[in-house]
Amino acid sequence: MYGKLYVVATPIGNLADFSFRALEVLKQVDLIAAEDTRHVKMLLAHYGVNRPLVSLHQHNEDKASQGLVERMQQGQSIALVSDAGTPIISDPGLPLVKLARQHGIEVTPIPGACALIAALSVAGLPTSRFSFEGFLPRTGSARREFFRDKLSDESTWAFYESSHRIQAALEDMLAVFPADHRIVVAREITKLHETIADGSLAEVLARVQADENMRKGEFVVVVAGSPPAEKSDLISDEERRILALLLQECSIKTAVALAVEITGQRKKPLYQAALAMQGESGD
Repeated sequence: MYGKLYVVATPIGNLADFSFRALEVLKQVDLIAAEDTRHVKMLLAHYGVNRPLVSLHQHNEDKASQGLVERMQQGQSIALVSDAGTPIISDPGLPLVKLARQHGIEVTPIPGACALIAALSVAGLPTSRFSFEGFLPRTGSARREFFRDKLSDESTWAFYESSHRIQAALEDMLAVFPADHRIVVAREITKLHETIADGSLAEVLARVQADENMRKGEFVVVVAGSPPAEKSDLISDEERRILALLLQECSIKTAVALAVEITGQRKKPLYQAALAMQGESGD
């Protein structure tokens, strides 16, 4: 009989956030596949677990997965863990799970900590529908293009960000989104310096800029959905033509201000249209 693959969530900071079931699974499997064996050894030592470890990370997972599936076909059971949280959620492991299922091997989830779900649970934003965007692009231009695409998203959405890019990411977001758009930045969830910053985009960015500690650690950013577009938010073909002409000669800020004066249209729909035009032109 084939063995099983267990997908085991581990703590994201506080070691007490580990289920009894997860511990029992790790104690009884034949092998633990870990993103970083050095990191997982500390967790296992804390709970007195002594099982063989093998490395499975983003650089070797395609090749290593085949060998692990062969071991499960021989009857061994394997636990998949990441450095912190639920495997595969912006962590390695997907090739192994896909290959195991393709070969008829049972894959069992052992649920537990997940930074995304933890942040959503305290954000105070609707969660009947939400999307997860993983880590954002590394360059400013790519991030701003991403934010333009999300500008009309009416449901809550979230992304992960690193300490090196959290300030730049929020600054790029402010270049696209209204300053009063609501966001929640959850930092170092479950750890000693856990911080949940809630407010307008401009307010939260100002806090990140002013406090060095707010640029340290690991971050989940939860973003409120945009309000549904109303007819008053739509601009006419003539207003679009005027705005396009102004954008050929002026910055977005100046073009929008002039278009407001010329057309009498509100600033918000003109500004959103200008951002879309800029994105389409590749500027």
